[in-house]
Amino acid sequence: MSRSLRRGSIAAIAAIAIASLSSCAAGNTPDTLQIKPDNAAATLGTNLRLNNIVVVTGESATGDYTGPANVVVNISNTATTPAELQSIAIGSSPATFTDAAGGPLSGIVIPAGGAVAIGGPGNPSASVSSASVHVGGFAPTTFTFKDGQKVDAQAGVSPDAGEAGRGLYKGFGPTPSASATPGKTSSPSAGAPTPGATTAPATPGAPTTGAAVPAGATTPAVPAAH
Repeated sequence: MSRSLRRGSIAAIAAIAIASLSSCAAGNTPDTLQIKPDNAAATLGTNLRLNNIVVVTGESATGDYTGPANVVVNISNTATTPAELQSIAIGSSPATFTDAAGGPLSGIVIPAGGAVAIGGPGNPSASVSSASVHVGGFAPTTFTFKDGQKVDAQAGVSPDAGEAGRGLYKGFGPTPSASATPGKTSSPSAGAPTPGATTAPATPGAPTTGAAVPAGATTPAVPAAH
């Protein structure tokens, strides 16, 4: 084979390889696979990592929103000692921690070599009573730990129903407080005895229309029939 033919073959092989690599790269892009880009994440030191940070508003929220919101985050701890999350704030609005049963928590402990999911059914929650955010945008969120370490993140803001109604965060948003329902009051039906009233039993043989017998008086005896 001539030198020019060998060069031509090598060039053709290289072109095919480049085309194959290009098609693979295109096939793995988020746009091609329709993969939603990852949510906000942050690291603190070498041991703490905060993943999937999202601020979840009420279900019908759109655009600019001011109201209750929950913070969703997964925190992993690769250290040999536990870490304690002491506070979360959306902007300047602090969150309140509760356990899975709704009991108050002063902090959330991330065990050594473990992870804790915050938000969602069966997990502790971080709830803000009133946050000013833009649904579909980002909200500055601050995490502070007991040892004084602090990390900031730009958390995505999503309604409880999820983007495009797909339910990505359904059940992760704030739970509206149930309004008290007044108890029913029923009126006594006609002829029913009034509570607390006592009805004196009728005395056999006594007249039904007579006046009350004075104390100490005796009722005349009824003559015996012959």
